Amino acid sequence: MPLVTATRLVKFNAGHRVYNPAWSDERNSATFGKCSNPNGHGHNYTLEITIEGEVDPETGYVMDLGELKRIAERELVQHLDHKNLNLDVPFMAGTIPTTENLVLACWRVLAPKVAPSRLVRLKLWETENHYVEYDGR
Repeated sequence: MPLVTATRLVKFNAGHRVYNPAWSDERNSATFGKCSNPNGHGHNYTLEITIEGEVDPETGYVMDLGELKRIAERELVQHLDHKNLNLDVPFMAGTIPTTENLVLACWRVLAPKVAPSRLVRLKLWETENHYVEYDGR
């Protein structure tokens, strides 16, 4: 059977401070620049969720994208939207909240929830000029 990919976008707003708590303020500032501002800063994130699977002959879907949206909202967005990634999000605890680490955490949460489809890529936009991708490798 041919495999088809389908992508759904979800959006959330979150704040964070990018810093390593084991480092001095000077080293954090030199490494992370204005992103290490002690009072934090925020972003309007867009997460592209791409799944892959066989097309169901009864529905014509790889997966109902409305259901994928509901899963993403329940498992990710409600925990991330208008939250501080350093303080409010249990699945980010103990992690420097870079976009790279955030996309990895989103993968760990979401991948088991989309079966029988398979999560094949997450693309997380932090700004209109910056995104990171992860494909499970």
